[in-house]
Amino acid sequence: MADFTVNSPRGRGAARPGGALEYRLYFAVMFILALPFALLAYFWAVTRHARIPAQGPLARARAEAHQIVPMIFRG
Repeated sequence: MADFTVNSPRGRGAARPGGALEYRLYFAVMFILALPFALLAYFWAVTRHARIPAQGPLARARAEAHQIVPMIFRG
């Protein structure tokens, strides 16, 4: 017999007031913190491998911020 409660869809909870603003604030902070590391990694890859990486430094910092911020909100 299958247990259908394990993967049952969850309803979206009520959004916290100011949640979008809080997310944007954390995203901005994480983006600013990730930017120097992304720039260093970009220039390191250019000098070390003599080719331009697929992602630029801004795209890499943005991707890292998009990965980190939801982890903060999951708690």
